[in-house]
Amino acid sequence: MPEALLHYIWQSKLFAGYPQVTTDGRRVEVISVGQHNLHAGPDFTNVRLRIYNPADEPTLFGQDYVELVGNVEMHVESSDWYKHGHQQDRAYDTVVLHVVRHADKPVYTTTGKPILQLELRYPEPEDYISQMLTAARQMDSPAATHPCSKQLLAEPLLLTDGWKQTLLNMRLRCKTESIRRVLSLSHNDWEQALYITLAHQMGFHVNGVPMEMTALATPLYIIRKHRNDVHQIEALLLGQAGLLNEDSDPIMLREYRFMQAKFGLTSIDGTIWKRARMRPPNQPAVRIRQFAQILCEQEFLLSKILELSDIDALRKLFSLAGMGKESVDVLLINVVVPMKYAHNQQEQATALLEQIPAENNRIIRQWKMLGQKVENAADTQALLHLFQTFCQQEKCINCEVAYQIFLTHKEE
Repeated sequence: MPEALLHYIWQSKLFAGYPQVTTDGRRVEVISVGQHNLHAGPDFTNVRLRIYNPADEPTLFGQDYVELVGNVEMHVESSDWYKHGHQQDRAYDTVVLHVVRHADKPVYTTTGKPILQLELRYPEPEDYISQMLTAARQMDSPAATHPCSKQLLAEPLLLTDGWKQTLLNMRLRCKTESIRRVLSLSHNDWEQALYITLAHQMGFHVNGVPMEMTALATPLYIIRKHRNDVHQIEALLLGQAGLLNEDSDPIMLREYRFMQAKFGLTSIDGTIWKRARMRPPNQPAVRIRQFAQILCEQEFLLSKILELSDIDALRKLFSLAGMGKESVDVLLINVVVPMKYAHNQQEQATALLEQIPAENNRIIRQWKMLGQKVENAADTQALLHLFQTFCQQEKCINCEVAYQIFLTHKEE
């Protein structure tokens, strides 16, 4: 039995309705399970408990219980306390209750003070809930390998609209956080942050990193100086991407060499680009030319993104580069929506996703196979976050789907 199972049961309050008694016979009432601590120190902080005195003990000031506020540490066996060295760590002197599956020995603080212990009682069978904690690492055959597949196929609504909305908000916050990290590296220059973010997304996943590296190696102020000549910008970016050599167009190569010397630029290693089994429209040189066209023809792009709310008007900002509608929508999802969200336009960002058609990729097709409703990009972004952050990372204990399935199984 994994210790994470105890965390899940405690955090989800699945022990409710089961009498909880310390190893020395004191009844425990859990008023608050506290906050789950994912860092160093006890597992749950700010826990609030009511510990009742045994019947044969006198009451104190007329009360037959004492309230404790502190931390809770959890282990499968009590002896794990010593295996982890907590008896020598003062951070664990704040533990007011040691919650375990099996209490095989007493535990003490660094000062020798005994700590109350509780063998947690919860619904069985634990084998079923343990199964949810061992999520499959891949979903190539979801009906066979996804731990929730059987239940979701039978009852797709186990994945609730409320949980999907929470997942969508999580994903948008993650994207916003990525933008803010870029912003901090750009000395709070939002135009620079947009430039780097757009470059990464123009790589369309496969070449996102080299596209971003190219942008980082090519200062935006140089782009601004030469934005009236798209051919110069193309030469500059292709050269900085390491994609120009002696066999390239001599005019373009000469143009790049001039600007490279003028601004003291260093290109990235051109061998990092991926080109194998890639359709011509997705080749690196094509994407870089499209990127150059957007930079030249859309001055004050950030202002336009924030001012516009009409989806057709936003699409036109990128359609001029000759990209297909699906590619443009990818930029709306991964650049425009996060930028709006980061600028406190959350409602606009969500509304925009609801107007964009559902994405079509392997992961989304698998969710469809499991009976999930997929109507727009808001749905697909939520499902992508569920798979990548919960399923793929084996965090079933934090997923509402697993919790709903457990409750259903318990009632059976």
